[in-house]
Amino acid sequence: MRNYIVFDLEWNQSSSGRDNYSPRLSFEIFEIGAVKLNENLEKVSEFHRLIKPCVYRQMHHIISEVTHVSMEELERKGEPFTKVMEDFIEWCGEDYTFCTWGSMDLTELQRNMMYHGMEIPFEFPLLFYDLQKLHSLLYSDGKTRASLDEAVEFLGIPVDAPFHRAMDDAEYTAKVMMQMDFRKMEDYLSVDYYQLPETEEEEFTLEFPDYTKFVSRIFDTKEEVMADKQVTDMICYKCNRMLRKKIRWFSYGQKFYLCLAVCPDHGFVKGKIRIKKTEDGFIFAVKTQKLIDEETAEMIVKKKEETKLRRAERNKSKKLAAKGATQPQ
Repeated sequence: MRNYIVFDLEWNQSSSGRDNYSPRLSFEIFEIGAVKLNENLEKVSEFHRLIKPCVYRQMHHIISEVTHVSMEELERKGEPFTKVMEDFIEWCGEDYTFCTWGSMDLTELQRNMMYHGMEIPFEFPLLFYDLQKLHSLLYSDGKTRASLDEAVEFLGIPVDAPFHRAMDDAEYTAKVMMQMDFRKMEDYLSVDYYQLPETEEEEFTLEFPDYTKFVSRIFDTKEEVMADKQVTDMICYKCNRMLRKKIRWFSYGQKFYLCLAVCPDHGFVKGKIRIKKTEDGFIFAVKTQKLIDEETAEMIVKKKEETKLRRAERNKSKKLAAKGATQPQ
């Protein structure tokens, strides 16, 4: 029986900027709270621990104000990080899926584990439910992100404890999950990017009801990414046909590329490549492909034209500037 592990973290950071900053650990976890739900979304267990700090020994004033946790309390009640994580992983069990409000908690959990020399035991790729995203897909435009307290208020969940403590926020997140139409959205898993494919064989594609997501291996440069056939090929996810590109990949903004392809059987397919950076400066790509209507296809055509005009204007400005620099004063 698969369980859902709904968890929340609280973490500290340098209280004096770069003077007390560890580049290997921007945020040090000091509290974890978690709720275990069974496959029927019923609460079956909970987990809560405080963690004794070893990197940042002074509480950042904003974090102290928000959480009302003191360094004295952590020193007195906290346990070593590795001990807490070992107990947490054991408590999670064998068959589970993580659920969080947003994507940061899962990334910071793994970063803290790596800092403390722990092996990351989670499956690869690590799929989880971002309940903040699902809430937006259900009740908003799919792009805006509500805070946890806003979601609690929206769904009419009673507020019987303050926010911004790990156990309380885990409880609220679990209640949001139980209150929302989760079964309608359970196909929309998110993927964590802390652990990435290192080889072509490890690259993967996730299939969703109305789009696909491909995650590439790591490259040195953006140019290498866009020269890779696996990244730039367009394939209809309905019939697996290699598609002809009506508009080839073009840069739109600094971080992503757009493409328009056509499937003879299923119509227009929009391609979008997001270029992302790893913590150590390497590059990887996340490509999404989605069937679109003719109106959306026309919008991509217009974006291509806008990009072409902007590039022409920049080139003209550069030529004028270069010409002016060569004129005698």
